[in-house]
Amino acid sequence: MPTLKKTVAILLFVSAIIVIFLSSCSHYFNQGEIQKVGMLVENPIHEQAWTKRGYEGLLDISEKFDVEVYYKEGIQSDQEIANAVDEFVNDGVNLIFGHSNTYGKTFMDISQFYPDVHFVYFNGGYFSDNVTSLNFNAHAMGFFGGMVAGEMTNTNEVGLIAAYEWQPEVEGFYEGVKYQNPSANVHMDFIRDWNDQDTALDVYDDMRRDTVDVFYPAGDAFSQQVIQRANEDSAYAIGFVTDQSHIDQSTVLTSTIQHVDKLYTLTAERFDNNELKGSILTFDFQDEVISLGEYSSEVPESFQRVLDDSIETYIETELLPNELENNR
Repeated sequence: MPTLKKTVAILLFVSAIIVIFLSSCSHYFNQGEIQKVGMLVENPIHEQAWTKRGYEGLLDISEKFDVEVYYKEGIQSDQEIANAVDEFVNDGVNLIFGHSNTYGKTFMDISQFYPDVHFVYFNGGYFSDNVTSLNFNAHAMGFFGGMVAGEMTNTNEVGLIAAYEWQPEVEGFYEGVKYQNPSANVHMDFIRDWNDQDTALDVYDDMRRDTVDVFYPAGDAFSQQVIQRANEDSAYAIGFVTDQSHIDQSTVLTSTIQHVDKLYTLTAERFDNNELKGSILTFDFQDEVISLGEYSSEVPESFQRVLDDSIETYIETELLPNELENNR
């Protein structure tokens, strides 16, 4: 039989171990301090420019904060998301990115079970204490892309091939074309799928028959294929999401770029500084996460200067050229 003195010593030792364990767990999931970071994507990581740029942002976080990062590809269903999140959390992840608006609703549903984890996703309307939606204000980038298209069309027929009607760049592009060239017709068609390349090319062929000579393929999975077809037909195009001038520097007049990799790092910085609150956040040219890409030599330098000045004015005033005119 252990003596009373030994029993007390054993209890004190066990209590100390429990306190140390709980203290370490509390520190490990200290909100506002990055421990490990996870990323969920719907498709293979290198299949599209959008997911590739997200992955690059994840690697930037790893390097800047010296933390381990994880990613899982092909995560689409609610059950797959829940299983992946649970695995991440078991590995010590406390900041999780879902790389599309697909993840918003499921993140909302499960976030209450992981109060020490912050969930981040893109382009949605769901948020809570530990769920944040990151949104690109794509209206302005579409507008400036539209200005280029309106300036450079020779037939006064411009084509927009988008995935969905709700994309903010759609309205912006239309307004930009009409601002720069009121005589231009804007042909629009919607694939209703981010990944349907065949339908996008069928739409491209239909628009070419209508003498469209400048295209804006506003869908990451099919933009490259449309630009390549435009190159074959000696037509012009505006790149989407990433700088696509590498496809052909003459064909690609410029690109509307969303620097999602920079936004990953910016979000991680806010989280690490305990400044990331559950909300809907919007980012634009002013935040240096949206820009136009390299200009083609086909675009006159005089117009390049006009466009650069317009963008600078927008950054300073948050007013697009048509809005400035309406305010005069």
